[in-house]
Amino acid sequence: MLVALVLPVTSCSLLAPGPEPTGLSAGDREVPPGSDGLERYYEQELDWSDCAAVECASLEVPVDWSEPDGETLEIAVNRVPAKGDAAGSLVVNPGGPGGSGVDYAAAADQIVGTSIREHFDVVGFDPRGVQRSAPIDCVGDAELDQWMGNDPSPDDASERAAAIEQSREFGRACEATTGELIGHVSTQDVAKDLDVLRSALDDGKLTYLGKSYGTTIGATYAELFPERVGRMVLDGVFPTDLSSTEAAIGQAKGFDTATRAWAADCLADDCPLGGTEEEVLATVTGLLQELDKDPVPAGGGPRLTEGWASVGIAQAMYDQGMWSMLTEALVAAQQGDGSALMQLGMSYAGRDTSGTYTSNIMEALPAVSCLDDGVDRDPQEWQQVVDEVEAEAPIWGTFLAWESLVCATWPVEPVEGIGPVEAKGADPVLIVGTTRDPATPYEWAVRLHEQIDDSAMITHEGDGHTAYMRQNDCVDSAVEEYWLTGELPEGGELTCEE
Repeated sequence: MLVALVLPVTSCSLLAPGPEPTGLSAGDREVPPGSDGLERYYEQELDWSDCAAVECASLEVPVDWSEPDGETLEIAVNRVPAKGDAAGSLVVNPGGPGGSGVDYAAAADQIVGTSIREHFDVVGFDPRGVQRSAPIDCVGDAELDQWMGNDPSPDDASERAAAIEQSREFGRACEATTGELIGHVSTQDVAKDLDVLRSALDDGKLTYLGKSYGTTIGATYAELFPERVGRMVLDGVFPTDLSSTEAAIGQAKGFDTATRAWAADCLADDCPLGGTEEEVLATVTGLLQELDKDPVPAGGGPRLTEGWASVGIAQAMYDQGMWSMLTEALVAAQQGDGSALMQLGMSYAGRDTSGTYTSNIMEALPAVSCLDDGVDRDPQEWQQVVDEVEAEAPIWGTFLAWESLVCATWPVEPVEGIGPVEAKGADPVLIVGTTRDPATPYEWAVRLHEQIDDSAMITHEGDGHTAYMRQNDCVDSAVEEYWLTGELPEGGELTCEE
């Protein structure tokens, strides 16, 4: 699964009265039925302290939820207090797997509107295995550079064998350095952590914003704890019931659509990469083929390989605000300077110019994905998977299919999935889908909307990954009206144009 991480963008917001609070007293925190031994987790108090411009705390949870008396770990939590009287907490997650909810919540003024800042404490947490919460750390920075730069399109039997061995070695390194936790970072584990956080926040029901993979966390929570779902917004849906091949095909088709939209945008302004859409795409393909044979310098760091270049191009597809930057970077790479395209790739991977990875997202991503979406295909026959995905998505199919190989060689058995999400008994869930979203195709939002017993849906007709707080007043107003009053779009459906 390609990482799907949201970039905060400022926007306008609705001003409305504050919502009614829904709190539990500390003594009334209920443990889920059949959960003997979990009382101490549900009854814990968060000890908030000042951390720069936010408040921070740690939440204790068991490593293995089936053994509550066993080893524990600390989940990093932060809170940006409401500017007015808080009616409760809005818990946020930006995606990934591997995105830091702590960093996301710290940008509260950019990720939610002014009316929400007035009436809600914005709370973030780093899911288990991520950043500050017992982070998965598979290899050193230099080895991670090499992993990111690996050949994403093996051309012959020898290169395919090398890709399989590289993938297997990476998984072994993750298992060796992470220990027991490597088998307990599934989304279901995270959703259970989230319910303990809800209790520790004294919120009777969970008010939540999940973007991208954050929707997977939210949907899983809704299936496991439907009676504790409050006003939940899921923006840019990654469904819980996709097979690994369905995920690769869906994302590859989404990135194909976004890449063609970028090419059309380039052509609207005297594109330096070609005179037609097909010429522009052929130029990009040709550049990647040249980089496969001969990487170019990239400003003193790793040379720009086909792998790093593909990651850089993918990064720009998430936000149409990066499209002109991508065009310039591709032209520079054609001329032998890979620094701008490498910068896009490093931004995607959480790497700074000194060579340090400030995020562990590229290691947490496969660890979570492979537990959630186990692959039962023989890695020796992976070219068949590649052919299947490429037939549906000729531009990005090869890259995304080979990226999924890591789960075919992963050393830890996957967990049993929860399948489709019905969330019977939950309060209404608000789903948001963008029609030309590259990473989480619009059809996936529709899929979840049709599964959930009680949901409404906003359709954002536009480009980019996710919609809320991306400069569309129609989307922003509807989402914030729901959080503040519980009111859903009339008839359960709303379409917002770009």
